[in-house]
Amino acid sequence: MVKETYHPKAYLSSIKNIKRGLKARTQVLNALEQHSADAKTIGGEAGIPYAVAMHHLKLLKSEGIVERKGDKPYVWMLTGLGQKRLVDSG
Repeated sequence: MVKETYHPKAYLSSIKNIKRGLKARTQVLNALEQHSADAKTIGGEAGIPYAVAMHHLKLLKSEGIVERKGDKPYVWMLTGLGQKRLVDSG
């Protein structure tokens, strides 16, 4: 049985972290690691509906992991807060 791996920043302290949410936030965070973008673009790149992307972006914003800038459509970007990925040094 293969264990799914989630982005370290997908785990939030203010909510219950269920598999579907972790998976969606991982997809959102992976898209944001590539470049900053609006929610529609993030949802498209993550393969999730716009409403789901917005929901998880708002959750991530409440924990300070992402921020939005500019006027509508807002551009979402990572802040640098949250857990970091462990990098294999060997």
